[in-house]
Amino acid sequence: MIRIAIVEDEAEVREQLVGYLRRYERQYGRMFDLTTFADGDEIVSGYRAVYDIILLDVQMRRMDGMAAAEAIRRVDKDVLLIFITNMAQFAIRGYAVDALDYVLKPVPYFAFSQQLQKAVARLNKRRKVFLTVPVEGGLRRVDVAGIYYLESDGHHVRIHTEDGEVEAAGSLKSLEEKLAGRPFTRCNSGYLVNLAQVLGVQQNTVQVGPYALQISRPRKKAFLEALTDYIGGDAQ
Repeated sequence: MIRIAIVEDEAEVREQLVGYLRRYERQYGRMFDLTTFADGDEIVSGYRAVYDIILLDVQMRRMDGMAAAEAIRRVDKDVLLIFITNMAQFAIRGYAVDALDYVLKPVPYFAFSQQLQKAVARLNKRRKVFLTVPVEGGLRRVDVAGIYYLESDGHHVRIHTEDGEVEAAGSLKSLEEKLAGRPFTRCNSGYLVNLAQVLGVQQNTVQVGPYALQISRPRKKAFLEALTDYIGGDAQ
């Protein structure tokens, strides 16, 4: 569940944003945990880094959104900030506090939903996904994003990661099935590559992090198509 704070001193706008978020939930099948604040000082006082997204009005009576954002950033580097403002020039100052973006008042639902979609996509990319594999003496969780590639080695699979090598019992096929829906594809029968770690392709070689791997002729077309689809989808 995504945790969202709304910081807005106008009750009517605050209620409108709550309504928009509930509409977005119905439209996209998301679930939000919402908390509302009537001024910047309310969220800053005793602030805890528990929110994924903060919708922050720029102009408020007691503490404006920029001051609140600066205070929040001192203790929370990760929360996504989206400014709500009726003055576009305030948005430029948002770069100083690493704001994701801004929405102009009066807030139309479509523009709001587009910014929210961007924020949700950013959160999805951040969230860690783990692959649990059997290793000697038990189980080990491997951060999927940190995998370069998986290599078949008899009755074992060598998982080459940013943190070193993990040797797991089982087949490459079984781990490939576990990673279904993730950006992994084979460049040959023995290597399953994380497309997110691909740095480049030259002729029949793919550079995956620090590794140069051979692309087999039977796999080349499907591999390049998967890589092109991934790069295209990731860029949108």
